[in-house]
Amino acid sequence: MSETAYRQYICRACGLIYDEAEGDPDSGLAPGTRFEDIPNDWECPLCGVTKSDFELLEKRKPVAVDAPTNFTRATGIVVVGGGLAGWATVEAIRELDTQIPITLVSGCSGDRYHKPELSIALSRGLTAKKLIRESANQAAARLGIHLLNNTFATGLTPATHQLRTTRGTLNYTHLILAQGARPQVPVQFNNNTCWCINDLRGWNALAQQLQFAKQHVAIIGAGMIGCEIAEDIASAGHKVTLINRDAFPLAHLLPQKAGMRLLESLTRQGIQHVGEATIQSCTTTLTTHGNKKPMLVISEGIENQSNQLQFDQIIVATGLRTENRLAQQAGLEFNNGIVVHPETLRTNHESIYALGDCISINGEPCRFIEPIIHQARTIAHNLLENDLSENEQLYQHQPPVVRLKTKSLPVELHGLPNPNQPWNTLVDTHDELVMEQRTNGEVNAQLKLVKPGQSKAA
Repeated sequence: MSETAYRQYICRACGLIYDEAEGDPDSGLAPGTRFEDIPNDWECPLCGVTKSDFELLEKRKPVAVDAPTNFTRATGIVVVGGGLAGWATVEAIRELDTQIPITLVSGCSGDRYHKPELSIALSRGLTAKKLIRESANQAAARLGIHLLNNTFATGLTPATHQLRTTRGTLNYTHLILAQGARPQVPVQFNNNTCWCINDLRGWNALAQQLQFAKQHVAIIGAGMIGCEIAEDIASAGHKVTLINRDAFPLAHLLPQKAGMRLLESLTRQGIQHVGEATIQSCTTTLTTHGNKKPMLVISEGIENQSNQLQFDQIIVATGLRTENRLAQQAGLEFNNGIVVHPETLRTNHESIYALGDCISINGEPCRFIEPIIHQARTIAHNLLENDLSENEQLYQHQPPVVRLKTKSLPVELHGLPNPNQPWNTLVDTHDELVMEQRTNGEVNAQLKLVKPGQSKAA
């Protein structure tokens, strides 16, 4: 084995990459630890799934261009989006072609960080500086691309291969849309009364507010992000109220038995859950010290009893939506996201591809981290017409591994549940709950809730 090159494995739940050369020293795995030598109960340091949910990733050398490319408005590849998907695509293209002009358009700074870390960063004492793995300017120089950060796409004309931005019009040979998805904020809220934790800038602004004193924080929405942030903020010492339209958390994914067990775990951490609640209004009020604080008016339960609740901070975590303005303007097919071919990730316009949070495959949004690297490589091979076999150029979408990063009671879901199918209970003990769902005799979803330190069912 000592003569075999070190390999990389990617977590199918959160996209973290285990590199054998680097190991995982924080978990006791020294640099050089081979994947097969890792104990079976080792957990992903970010999301907690075990090694069975990692898969081999073809290791690539870090890409670096010998000389920076001087930017001109000559036609080349334009990538819209400075998040994980946009940078992954740039890396994939540069692995195949170090000379083709690439322009990256980003509505934010474009600094590189691993987005899943945001929902667990506060309790770990992380800062924005620690979360950034590479600045946008450093990455642009290393990859020899032109970076237009803090720049917004305003219009798209596929017939002339032109993208209009707040810094001028760009011509392109191929356009790659990786602009992600935006928080879906209820009409009762605005930027002055709530926070949305969907990027580093938003997270950092909230973290600055929470660093000086213990506060009472309301989180609207008890989906994956809402539950993870609730536990993270509570672990950092703040009082948390989780306001949920359903009777238990993750009601859109979990059967009632599992949802109630998750609710009990959150409650034991001091997180107050207000279920079956409807937000009537959100305003600001003056405190006795002259400070403004947000005030919620909510109705609860079957009787719709109205209550006024005052908080220090409000976080809205009610889901994401894909911006459809560019797609509709350009005549791109749109169905819960930009419609792409499930194997090539090409849109209905031959020169335009899309990936990441902004796309939908067979009508379903594709908002998972792990597939992004595979999507980016598929796009790079196809638009550069790289001489590979047909199978290597096709993207194969797989059922996701969904991992809820709540340390008190991690939730692990394989496959996507069918809301019309019943769940069967396989294991039901004080420390462990395992359920599965079958369609036509085949398992289409399996659910595990296991208290930390307990062995997981096979």
